[in-house]
Amino acid sequence: MKRIVLLAVSLILAGISFGQDGKFGIKFSGFVKNDAFLDSRQTVAAREGHFLLWPSKELLDEKGEDINAKSNFNMLAIQSRMKAAISGPDAFGAKTSGVIEADFFAQANDNVNLLRMRHAFIKLNWTHLELLAGQYWNPLFVTDCFPGTVSFNTGTPLQSFARNPQIRLSYKSGGLKITAAALSQRDYSSRGANGVSSEYLRNSSIPDMHFQAQYGGAGFVAGAGLAYKTLAPRLMSEPIPLMRYSVDEKVGGLTVIGFTKITTKPLTFKLEARYGENIADVLAISGFAVSSVTDITSGSQSYTPLTSMTVWGEIHTNGKVQFGVFGGVFKNLGTKEEMLAGGDIYGLGTDIDALIRVSPRVVFNSNKTRIALEMEYTQAAYGNNFDVSYKPETTNVVSNLRGLVAIYYFF
Repeated sequence: MKRIVLLAVSLILAGISFGQDGKFGIKFSGFVKNDAFLDSRQTVAAREGHFLLWPSKELLDEKGEDINAKSNFNMLAIQSRMKAAISGPDAFGAKTSGVIEADFFAQANDNVNLLRMRHAFIKLNWTHLELLAGQYWNPLFVTDCFPGTVSFNTGTPLQSFARNPQIRLSYKSGGLKITAAALSQRDYSSRGANGVSSEYLRNSSIPDMHFQAQYGGAGFVAGAGLAYKTLAPRLMSEPIPLMRYSVDEKVGGLTVIGFTKITTKPLTFKLEARYGENIADVLAISGFAVSSVTDITSGSQSYTPLTSMTVWGEIHTNGKVQFGVFGGVFKNLGTKEEMLAGGDIYGLGTDIDALIRVSPRVVFNSNKTRIALEMEYTQAAYGNNFDVSYKPETTNVVSNLRGLVAIYYFF
């Protein structure tokens, strides 16, 4: 705790001294937020239920009663954060800036409440070009068009959610913006035989590649983007215990998005569609499966990504009192190629065939204080007896209703 206090004091003093010579400056901002929420059943979530994904599937006891049909309550302030926006002298003919942002959300339940790096990046801005290097939002999270839910999940898993170390180059001219980016993984990683890890992307030796184009004007923005990621699921196989073979295995995944946002004085409307392959790293219902054994001796395998389609939309009023509603649907489209019968499947929520979410909200703003209420209804259809195209024969539907109250204080 002493280190955190000393760091904050040092940054404040540095901001004051930098600002005096007119070359450097630090502007602090952020908010304190407390969330209180009640779920109607057990959920799949992160950080002690704070980051809600979807309702847990049925878990029947000996009498046929659903163990997960139990309510759950919690209250947390771990989303509170501080941001330092740094400005400085020109370099390489460009305007320079930087951002460091931290919160208490941590990377896992084991270290919840501890300080973590949220964003940390450098920007160089020329007349039409912008270079960003550091940790920032994954380009699939479009900062000009994302859900404004009270819940910190921001519409996840219907909305892509991840921050990645990256190098991003953007060209801007008038209302046109074209972006290309190369990403690695850190806090948000892919899933495979060794669990959640960035090793699958690192071992592929190829960054997660993104391209995006958007056009915007007064009260309007629209765009589209695509991303391609290659993973190396394994470096070796063990077809027989104590017998190891080096393997060269890869699985790719293409993701395409399209989005638009329209803002008028009374209303704001947003819409996004996403086709995804193997995008569990952005907290999507996704992954990959074994499609065949390519070498019986070594046990080398080929893989196929799980594919899906997601559409979400949102509309809300503008002003001190805001009424809004977010809604979206997810549908499993099966594997890109037929999978191996009985083969392994890796990913997040891979047994969910479909998901629906509707979350109305009301937000009250008064100077630096905000009080927000939201009801979030999520229905998930879990599949049973999947075929070789990963289509279920039957589904079992469960639902959760979350009531959420949040109080913010901005600075």
